[in-house]
Amino acid sequence: MTQQKTAFITGITGQDGSFLADLLLDKGYHVVGLARRSTNYDYPNIRHLIGRVTLEYGDLIDSDCLNNLIARYQPDEVYNIAAQSVPADSWNQPIVTAEVTALGTLRMLEAARRHKPDARFYQATSREIFGGVEQEVCDENTPFFANNPYGIAKQYAHQMMMNYRDSYGMFACGGILFNHESERRSLHFVTRKVTMAAACIKLGVEHPPLNEIGEALVQQGRVKIGNLDAVRDWGYAREYVEAMWLMLQHDKPQDYVIATNTIYTVRDLCRAAFDCVGLNWEDHVVSDERFMRPTEIAASRGDYSRAKAELGWQPRTSFKALVELMVEADLRLLSAR
Repeated sequence: MTQQKTAFITGITGQDGSFLADLLLDKGYHVVGLARRSTNYDYPNIRHLIGRVTLEYGDLIDSDCLNNLIARYQPDEVYNIAAQSVPADSWNQPIVTAEVTALGTLRMLEAARRHKPDARFYQATSREIFGGVEQEVCDENTPFFANNPYGIAKQYAHQMMMNYRDSYGMFACGGILFNHESERRSLHFVTRKVTMAAACIKLGVEHPPLNEIGEALVQQGRVKIGNLDAVRDWGYAREYVEAMWLMLQHDKPQDYVIATNTIYTVRDLCRAAFDCVGLNWEDHVVSDERFMRPTEIAASRGDYSRAKAELGWQPRTSFKALVELMVEADLRLLSAR
């Protein structure tokens, strides 16, 4: 009888962590998840997992906690997904971003090296490490050129992961994930802001949720967002966590770009979302400089050829289908209130 594998996931309450937990449970893993302790114990993304996963409370700034958990559970696989994960917030919170996103990864690597050096380690790297590189398509050989505090923290984390792989022989992989979204995405991200706003306006919601600066998401039938001309390569998060798992099943630890090799503007996003509810987006979307980034990443697509060739992974959900999925989920959520 094959022994059950144990996976340790930091950031299990977030979008990627919760989808990854779903996947690993389906594959028969014992899943241990790390969450930050709070007075609010309602984690919407993992409500359906309560009783099926082991939830531990801790923080990536607490080395003792991380060491104790790795020593106790002896995981076969470690997925370090937790981070201060909002690039726009990283200018207002650069020190927290560095402590959690950069040094938090180092603490996790050290805990694994000390207490379970044969664990397979996945590091959630971001497309933001390429930052402002002037290149139409990015792949694993594209030079790093992070240009915001979040991207710089992710670049540090990624390079430390590579250093532990090279220096200590750890099986450590970096998933260089381009933007990936879903119905579990936080309202801090423009995709979910837009799909939720479209649903709120369509249903005439009187008390919409708050945006990232604490204001009502929809005011007088309009939603305020940043740069309409910003360009992204957007994919479906549920599919991207499959790539994470596949990386740790491969016979050799390597880094992979996970993307769709397509690009769309925020303007395209708004049009697609409001089309889903039969509204003209231009009547309901306002560009507000308060939501502009001080520096913008360059428009580039992600080449996932290596992942397709070596892992058998490729995206399956189109941009239009992803937006429709998110709008429909927000309509259901609001209608159930």
